[in-house]
Amino acid sequence: MIEPTRLVVIRHGETAWNAAGRMQGHQDIPLNALGLRQAATLAGALAGEGLAAVVASDLQRAWQTGAALAGPLGLPLQPEPGLRERCFGLLEGHTHAEIEARWPVQARRWRERDPAFAPDGGESLIDFQARCLAAVDRVAAAFAGQTIALVCHGGVLDALYRAATHVALDRPRSWPLGNASINRLLHSRQGLALVGWNDSAHLDDVAADDSAT
Repeated sequence: MIEPTRLVVIRHGETAWNAAGRMQGHQDIPLNALGLRQAATLAGALAGEGLAAVVASDLQRAWQTGAALAGPLGLPLQPEPGLRERCFGLLEGHTHAEIEARWPVQARRWRERDPAFAPDGGESLIDFQARCLAAVDRVAAAFAGQTIALVCHGGVLDALYRAATHVALDRPRSWPLGNASINRLLHSRQGLALVGWNDSAHLDDVAADDSAT
């Protein structure tokens, strides 16, 4: 019998667009200074996890975060484009206020979490979650029975949480998706199961340092 694959799923560190409330999607935004410090804490926090590999979205904010984890631990870092953030099409690069003002109908359907709604040039929640789950299935099959880190995005974390806890795509979110947070799932033939969520204890000193500057 194949043992479940343990998934340590991590959101990338903070970017300037995160701080400004801009929709990132597939835009390739790097980590900001705080994000780099957040990413640097991950190797120490996960040194005892027995990770076999780090698999990251190929967008640079996730790739930089994955490299900060994989490098110090001497682990391979592998790209998985299927772990990219949801594509928001023409909404990318804009703040929520700008989207509300320029595209009120699209803003409403996005805000209401209409599962079938795809922004112009973007993905629907249905297609996005299917992409994320297919990527996780591929990676888990490649590392069956092992422990791996997946470095991805807030939307991906949300999609995986919903799949693991059987929460519908159109339900409001009540769980956090913290930058550089550590989240734990099991992957088996039955699908995903939630083990732990939004562990951010490793970021306490980073937050303290940031508030002191």
